[in-house]
Amino acid sequence: MKIVQVASEMFPYIKTGGLADAVGALSTALADNGHDVAAFIPGYRSALDHPEAQGAERRLRLKVELGDEFLTGEVRVFSPRKNLQVYLICRDEYFDRRGAYGNGERDYEDNADRFIFFCKGVVEMLRLGDLQADVVHCHDWQAALLPLLVRQAERRHHVTLALKTIFTIHNIAFQGLFPAKTFGRTNLPEDLMHIDGIEYYSQVNLMKGGILFSDRVTTVSPRYAQEIQTPEFGCGLDGVIQTRADDIVGLLNGVDTQVWNPALDPVLPARYSAANLTGKQLCRVELLKRFGLTPEFKGPIFGMVCRLTEQKGIDFVLTNAEFFMRHDARLIVLGSGDRRMERDLQKLATAHPQKIAFSARHDEPLSHLVEAGSDFFVMPSVFEPCGLNQMYSQVYGTVPITSRVGGLVDTVIDASEHPTTGTGLTCPPSAAGLRDALQRALELFAAPALYAQVQQRGMAKDFSWRVAARGYERLYQDAL
Repeated sequence: MKIVQVASEMFPYIKTGGLADAVGALSTALADNGHDVAAFIPGYRSALDHPEAQGAERRLRLKVELGDEFLTGEVRVFSPRKNLQVYLICRDEYFDRRGAYGNGERDYEDNADRFIFFCKGVVEMLRLGDLQADVVHCHDWQAALLPLLVRQAERRHHVTLALKTIFTIHNIAFQGLFPAKTFGRTNLPEDLMHIDGIEYYSQVNLMKGGILFSDRVTTVSPRYAQEIQTPEFGCGLDGVIQTRADDIVGLLNGVDTQVWNPALDPVLPARYSAANLTGKQLCRVELLKRFGLTPEFKGPIFGMVCRLTEQKGIDFVLTNAEFFMRHDARLIVLGSGDRRMERDLQKLATAHPQKIAFSARHDEPLSHLVEAGSDFFVMPSVFEPCGLNQMYSQVYGTVPITSRVGGLVDTVIDASEHPTTGTGLTCPPSAAGLRDALQRALELFAAPALYAQVQQRGMAKDFSWRVAARGYERLYQDAL
């Protein structure tokens, strides 16, 4: 099949979260399976600076209509591996910036224009480059206009650009909501600015367009596909999702085992496998050193790597800070985001430097060390469309502690309830639920034989994209 992937992020060229990992790994897996894959991302500064993009070919000069003006740009393309081409939609005014979506304090004010331009640039490349796609697969709100724009361009130019369109919701909490005046920048027919189109309470909702006008809708876990059809998790779009109930499917993300594999991981101080965990102990010592903690410590290490947002349950952790004061345990947190949460975690680490360590930055190599060196990985999310770190943890022999929401339910089996099959510890998404799970973690760690069994069962699971990609292949074939 000729498969086009369209997203605002793709590892290793630009990453702010799990979207990049998923798009990068899925594109690679499909290419390795023999499909012809074209992946489109914006021409961010980091993407253009990546070594693989240094020889990128200038393929097309763009002239894109945005409202009543035409904006110029260009398309650059490079091929990082067989069967995979990466297309960069470039316009320096929009994408030559340090951040993908904002400056760290707030979102860029022109994000609507940036990603409408991106989507229209993709359509122009599909048309003028004659890519003849079987499937155009769009990810999240930044690419959600593609199903609409593709069909509009086909009618306008009397061509076929894609046989089918797929839209994946990675996180329904971020919908691409903009003022009503934004609609004029899309150049779509006026009748689409109403309740059955992309209008949403007198605003433009880009994600709504992807949900309503794609041929199929997917989410990144089976549980999340059900959750977002409810008011509790649908973020106001549950009614819209219900209208596509027959066309929505939950497909679990996978782990890119070329990047996340403790037996091969080049950024670890020592490598290891389920058969020989000696290297994990060396990673543990290095992790303690790196965060200024006593390397001889023998008790349990609880690690966290995440964006600091309400979604990730940071407040549940802060509420349970006393747990780490009372018990012989260590907490290591790596992540940045909400300034209040950063301040609270830093204050906690400063007050208890022998117990708690915090680093407020995004550091990909260090995140691997946290996964490898910790005994437990703490992930008490309020909601979680799929989650990747709970899968990384099991691959790395680190027992996950997760909330019973979304993809966490689909990937972690509670060892307290299922002692012969459990791979982690699960709890309700609350401070009290986390407190109970932390206590059970202490008890599990105090029983080395039981801990080892849970650890080994997690490491034996196959979360690879080799498995995950099959679900997408079946979806594409069924849609076609």
